[in-house]
Amino acid sequence: MSIEAYLAIACVLLCFAALIFTRYAPDIILMGGVTFLLVLGVITPKEALSGFANEGMITVALLFIVAQGLSQTGGASYIAESLLGRPSTIGLAQLRLMLPVAGLSSVVNNTPVVAMMIPAVMDWAKRNQFAISQLMMPLSYAAIVGGACTLIGTSTNLVLDGMLRTYYQSGEYTGEIYQLGIFELAWVGIPCVIVTILYVYFFSPLLLPKGKKREAMQFADTRQYTVEMLVEPSSPLAGKTVEAAGLRSLPNVFLIEIQRSGHLITAVGPAQELHENDRLVFAGNVESVVDLQKIRGLRPADDQIFKLDSERSQRHLVEVVISNSFPQAGKTIKEGRFRSTYGAAIIAVAREGQRIKGRIGDIALKPGDTLLIEAGRSFERQQRYVKDFLLVRKIDDYSPVSHERMNVALAIFLAMIALATTGVLSMLEAAMLAAGAMIASRCTRAEEARRSIDWQILIVIGASIALGVALNKTGAAQTIAQNFVDIIGHSPYAVLAIIFILTASFSAMISNVAAAVLVFPIAAAISTELDISMTPITITLMIAASASFATPIGYQTNLMVYGPGEYRAVDFLKMGLPLTVLIGLTTVLLTPVIWSL
Repeated sequence: MSIEAYLAIACVLLCFAALIFTRYAPDIILMGGVTFLLVLGVITPKEALSGFANEGMITVALLFIVAQGLSQTGGASYIAESLLGRPSTIGLAQLRLMLPVAGLSSVVNNTPVVAMMIPAVMDWAKRNQFAISQLMMPLSYAAIVGGACTLIGTSTNLVLDGMLRTYYQSGEYTGEIYQLGIFELAWVGIPCVIVTILYVYFFSPLLLPKGKKREAMQFADTRQYTVEMLVEPSSPLAGKTVEAAGLRSLPNVFLIEIQRSGHLITAVGPAQELHENDRLVFAGNVESVVDLQKIRGLRPADDQIFKLDSERSQRHLVEVVISNSFPQAGKTIKEGRFRSTYGAAIIAVAREGQRIKGRIGDIALKPGDTLLIEAGRSFERQQRYVKDFLLVRKIDDYSPVSHERMNVALAIFLAMIALATTGVLSMLEAAMLAAGAMIASRCTRAEEARRSIDWQILIVIGASIALGVALNKTGAAQTIAQNFVDIIGHSPYAVLAIIFILTASFSAMISNVAAAVLVFPIAAAISTELDISMTPITITLMIAASASFATPIGYQTNLMVYGPGEYRAVDFLKMGLPLTVLIGLTTVLLTPVIWSL
């Protein structure tokens, strides 16, 4: 090998070591590796930046905007509630998550599936008090292995199927020609899905980090807001019990009473049925009040919310503490003119850790009370130094959910999936159209769309592609592949095993498409020399290229859950390496039985 090849290999190994053994951010580590190779002349500036013009990376960026539109309209929560339900244990939660994700990923590109599910799963985990680290990696793994069940599940399978057809037509192959059907991979893919789900169910409690589980807190230990919510007419919650509606499982919030047609229902039990126009009085901390605002079918009971000038999607929540000079002190919220004076509406009230009884409109405000208010985006700037308030603080990363646009957001998302799946548009084109439609239909604002993009993930993807380019350009990857081939002997099972190991190893360092394309000609040469069928070899290549479980940079979906799951690279190695071995054994043992060598 050339000195450039050794430098490329050393750089990639150093990056992996830094990801595993240090706490530096992955984008810093990988961009450092790219800079190292660029300065030494191993790659050109064009090659160093090639990953940032990659179609896959741009598609991921656009999918963040689509996911933001789903989240802000309540579409993500609706999908989570419909698919995931309310399991009682983390094991059942993983099963409820992985089964539909694997099924959907078999017919839809797995990247948008994960992009859609990330915000939904985060919200779902929060409501059910599950550690998010126990769900994000299973989400990615289910999407990866589900995509390996059909030819259209991943772009890699389509590329390899095209290469196989070309190989058959080239005249180099003299054996029986076998055309793969769209769902034929399921003979191996479905057993791999089963193995993955069983492995995650039994071993994730031991191998995945426990993360920060949202534990229930006593009201005496936290600032306690009183908030009143209305069950809207035609609400999906009407007719459900309190427990079935999910109002018992919200962390740090307690349903105090229900006011119904002039009657008061106290000591609300889990079997109490909800009716339209019920007024529900809750007590909880600020995060729990924010969670209540996101529930479809509930809205703040104070009609002042809907008399504000700006649209709800263009407002945010702000905490303020009332000062001694507050002009409405002593008046009830109903009597005061808070909306007309400040251009904002009171959502909830907290007072010295006490639980305030009665309807929120009947609460007489006092100096020292903390108010949670819904206001336009200029409120914080305008009122920060006004003497009426002692403190003004915006609630970060929250704006009211626009449930009225949920159907629009879901329609845009489904149209994107349909256009990409049927081949009418590429995934990039469909995602670009969907992102634009989300902004144009006001499912999300342009400012929020910009903030929704996770730039760290995009930098990691772009830098990973550049490192893969270096391995290919210098011939390092080809040399490593040839050395593997020299030791396999003539056993057909050994051929499949080595091809799986080689492809899976490369897909952990470079893109899975690049790994598959790199190994295919080597596999074809082995097929000719040993006079064995190319079909089972190609099947093994397809599964191996998707078996990128052991590193965060091995697959786009791994990168997408890396941050939200609060993982380190070593977490992927501990959880993913045994799974890669299990998938390899399943593939190598089943493939020759189904497609004769």
